[in-house]
Parts: sequence; structure tokens; C-alpha cells
Amino acid sequence: MAGLRTHRAAQNEERLKAGSLWQYTDLVFITTRGTPLDVGTLTYSSFRPLLKRAGLPTIRFHDLRHTFAKILLSRRTHPKIVQEMPGHATISRTMDTYSHILPNMQDEVAVKMESVLF
Repeated sequence: MAGLRTHRAAQNEERLKAGSLWQYTDLVFITTRGTPLDVGTLTYSSFRPLLKRAGLPTIRFHDLRHTFAKILLSRRTHPKIVQEMPGHATISRTMDTYSHILPNMQDEVAVKMESVLF
């Protein structure tokens, strides 16, 4: 929350600087004029240089969604919560996309069932 408050304060400063050129939107991440960010500009001016500085491989911005969901599922976050966070319309969409990271969980369930039955 602190980061978002700082971000909002910075945007308010940008809004004052822009004056009548400011365009109001309901978006959180916008340009210095209040307009939506251009994906190409964001990718090439900000995202890729950040990856390079951090010594990370070049990835698509969208890959962050996949990484986010995979981390949550690998940490045993309930799939319904994972579905809601990136905004998937259905849980089947989430599970069809990410179920390949869950095979070890099936093994754990088999061990648990075995302990109950035997």
C-alpha cells in the first residue's frame, strides 16, 4: 500500500505539471499526461532495460502473469484464488493453463489417501 500511495502522490505532481493537458482515466499506471501506457514504449523503454540491469533474460511482459500464477500454485495457493488474481474467467482456464506444475501434488494426495486406507 505504501508503494501505491507514493505512486499516487507522484502522479498528482505530474497532473499539476501537465495542467490542462492532463487526461483523466481510472488507470493506475499511466503516462505523465494521464493517458494509458503504450505497451511498446513500456516494453522497450522501461521493462527490457530493467531486465538487462538485473541480469535477467529477455521475456515478454505477459510472462510475468504466468510466473505469478506458477509461483502461487507451487506454494499451494488454492486454485480459486489463483484464478481470481490474474482475472481468469473460469477456474478451468487457470487449471488448463497451469496444471502442468502440479504433478507432485498428485503424488502427495496419493500418499495421504494410502495412509487413510491402509
